[in-house]
Amino acid sequence: MKDRSMKPESLMMSYGYKPELSEGAIKCPIFLTSTFVFKSAEEGKSYFELAYGKREKLPGEEMGLIYSRINNPDLEILENRLRLWDRAEDCAVFESGMSAISTVLLEFLKPGDLLLYSSPTYGGTDHFIHHFLPKIGVQTLGFTSEMDEADLEQAILSSGKAQQLAHVHLETPANPTNALIDIAMVRRVVDRIPTEEKVSIAVDNTYMGPLWQHPLDHGADLVLYSATKYIGGHSDLIAGAVLGNAELMLRVKTLRTFLGNMASPHTGWMLLRSLETLKIRMEAMQANAVLVADFLKQHPKVEKINYLGLLEQGSRDREIFERQCSGPGAMVSFHIRGGESEAFQFLNSLQLIKLAVSLGGTESLAEHPKSMTHAGVAEEHQEQMGVTDALVRLSIGVENHEDLIYDLSQALDTVKIREVTHQ
Repeated sequence: MKDRSMKPESLMMSYGYKPELSEGAIKCPIFLTSTFVFKSAEEGKSYFELAYGKREKLPGEEMGLIYSRINNPDLEILENRLRLWDRAEDCAVFESGMSAISTVLLEFLKPGDLLLYSSPTYGGTDHFIHHFLPKIGVQTLGFTSEMDEADLEQAILSSGKAQQLAHVHLETPANPTNALIDIAMVRRVVDRIPTEEKVSIAVDNTYMGPLWQHPLDHGADLVLYSATKYIGGHSDLIAGAVLGNAELMLRVKTLRTFLGNMASPHTGWMLLRSLETLKIRMEAMQANAVLVADFLKQHPKVEKINYLGLLEQGSRDREIFERQCSGPGAMVSFHIRGGESEAFQFLNSLQLIKLAVSLGGTESLAEHPKSMTHAGVAEEHQEQMGVTDALVRLSIGVENHEDLIYDLSQALDTVKIREVTHQ
């Protein structure tokens, strides 16, 4: 057994935790403490030297506990377990997904730099990119999934800011359209751009969670999560996570220390609980989503459906999906025939599926992106993204699939499609 490499789901109950250090408790306790006692002044000095980067770790040396803004057992054990899914060298957990995203953007961008980002992206991220970063002198350049390798390279070079390119933020699949970005293609392009330093690439992997896509395997430097979603999985906490190699994560963790936006010990403990069932939850959600998508694609009141499991064979998106993802996930969006009125009729008629934002919880949720999660996105950008009045987003949970399909069916039955008259 000592030589066997265990799968992540087998390690989620025990990895990184020593019961003998906690009175034999089989589960890690919640360490509700602000500070930790040093055995000696010399030990305290040694810990702070590591914490502030004044020296390198000695062989076999571990970072000691100092203060819960810097480290805490619940967070350290959580981070050690979470990194197993993405095979990352290090992980940092934050108090929200947006704090994880904003910390990375602030660390890897400075005034005068250019940020390359994929569109569409989550509404909060879109707002930060368009309304905050310009205030600190960061320039931005967006691109879409329709652009191929030559198009993307030309867009960067013709921007006049190619030499200032410093960081790339990708969201794939995109919220809420499931648009796919080829991570390896973006890596090839930015590596050809003549910049002073290597350009870092971060991928928001929230839609696929740690199970169905591993961006670090495809050329990304960092992977980001709203841990509120699949990782938390029960709609009862707010958290974020960043994972990557040790060198970049040291920068992320250092800024986290001084911004003070790490997750609390209680949140860390709850996420440890959630990791134990992550794989079985996500597999159940995906199985339901496949059946729900098959139902919706055949419904006469559904005009168009966005689901990775229904990508056309032989298409560019299908090729990216098969190379980059291990499953189609549990997020479905569709355009109902009509517009906002029809979408609202549908949403207001759901009984089992709850009308709420967020995703990745055990319960199924439905929302209207244009007026809810993406309300802060400029209207012209909404149209370009495919975020229309008719778009509905579904996060499929673990309920019985027959009950989910019944609820969708009865809600669609209530929708009265307006007749359009031409004069």
